[in-house]
Amino acid sequence: MEIIELTKINRCFIKNRIFRSATYEGMCDLEGIPLPEYIKYYEKLAKSSVGAIITGFSYVSKEGKSIQQRQSAIDEEKMIHHFSLVTDKVHNYGCRIFIQLSHAGRQTRKINTGFKVYGFSNKKSFYFNEKPMILNKDLIKFIVKKFGESAFYAKKAGFDGIQIQSGHGYLVHQSILSSINNREDEFGVDINTKIGINFLSMIIDEIREKCGEYFPILVKISSDDDYFNSFSKQQFTNLIKFLDSKEVDAIEISNGTMDFALNIFRGGVPLKTIMKYNPILKYSPNMVNNMKSAVLLPFLKSKIKSFKPVYNLEYAKIAKSLTKIPIICVGGFRSETEIFDAITNNYCDYVSLSRPFICEHDFVEKIIDFKGYQSKCTNCNMCAVMCDSGKPTKCYLEETEK
Repeated sequence: MEIIELTKINRCFIKNRIFRSATYEGMCDLEGIPLPEYIKYYEKLAKSSVGAIITGFSYVSKEGKSIQQRQSAIDEEKMIHHFSLVTDKVHNYGCRIFIQLSHAGRQTRKINTGFKVYGFSNKKSFYFNEKPMILNKDLIKFIVKKFGESAFYAKKAGFDGIQIQSGHGYLVHQSILSSINNREDEFGVDINTKIGINFLSMIIDEIREKCGEYFPILVKISSDDDYFNSFSKQQFTNLIKFLDSKEVDAIEISNGTMDFALNIFRGGVPLKTIMKYNPILKYSPNMVNNMKSAVLLPFLKSKIKSFKPVYNLEYAKIAKSLTKIPIICVGGFRSETEIFDAITNNYCDYVSLSRPFICEHDFVEKIIDFKGYQSKCTNCNMCAVMCDSGKPTKCYLEETEK
């Protein structure tokens, strides 16, 4: 395999093997409608030779919002027009674009969204610390329907396919994990495979029913979860086998949950910035929040994994050995050499990146022109933690160097 070659996911042709992985943009209004800077952001990426783009988290239903206020939404028919402005621009440059569909589940707060918090069980998220209401069967079926409707709106808006966010601790992931899903009905965890699959299975079926078999369905999963009852390699294997049986069109391998978000995107821990902008951990004059900084933050730091190159590739290799479905690997790719080795050695079919594109929108062009090119991204994670600031996502490298 080569980095620059025409490939196909379902019937969708992609000009090279490099994806831009889903990243919060902070460039939508409070209804989730893309603003002009959102359109320009993706046009710039498309113009710079990215093979395919996966947009940031777009909620399918209002109670599934995350705590960030400027996230995108595709929960209503009116969004078709607004997103068609995005896809038209991207397609002008031969780039493909997929929209990530998600529901936050327990990983949100009523104070931020204005809606009740729901989960697959009543277990609280360690980080968000809000006891969710348990989804009953009718609400589960309602959310399944919303995923299908959102995918249909995406198709009408010109997206080349969708990605179901089934990792990072969001609702679909909550249904999969035996450490969270303690239901005893048909939506519970299978006694043999130790994973919950019915919710995701219904979502995939609903999208196919609404959009047809030739509309690509990508699925993003986490290989690990950082919980005490950790997701095992056998459970990961069983999840890949399930996705293989559903014949999804591509699987992106990621890691972790938002309870320990810095393990998803490893690197720097800019505590001062976190404490200034994070709505849950930020400083406050009261004693409770001062105790958070004295007790909670050291615990969080002890749980954070250090950055190392291509840190999810081990699991991508496992997935690749279990299925012929295209495998996309994200996490820690920073050089042309790392990408070339992963692709040419058949460890994965595609490589996806996020922070390098925030730092250098023309990263793909640079690795095409310069063998061994190394990204300027220092993994400082300022771009990530500033998602809580209400400002559009950008690189802060120049500011941190001053």
